[in-house]
Amino acid sequence: MQKLHLVMGGRVKDPQGLDFVDLKAIDLVGVFPDYATAEDAWRSAAQRTVDDAEMRYVIVHMHKLLEPDLPAA
Repeated sequence: MQKLHLVMGGRVKDPQGLDFVDLKAIDLVGVFPDYATAEDAWRSAAQRTVDDAEMRYVIVHMHKLLEPDLPAA
């Protein structure tokens, strides 16, 4: 099974949280086939906005959402 990972980000209401200000303005960086590739994309996107504390990028483990009953490897 592919272990898909989504990298996305945007402006958050609180730098400590994940409540995005405008869901229509979310930056969808992409979907990646493994964590290492997703992490590289995440680092690149996060680095571009490092001086803006209200911008937050995350990695979403899509495979865990698609197949929640599968045991962890």
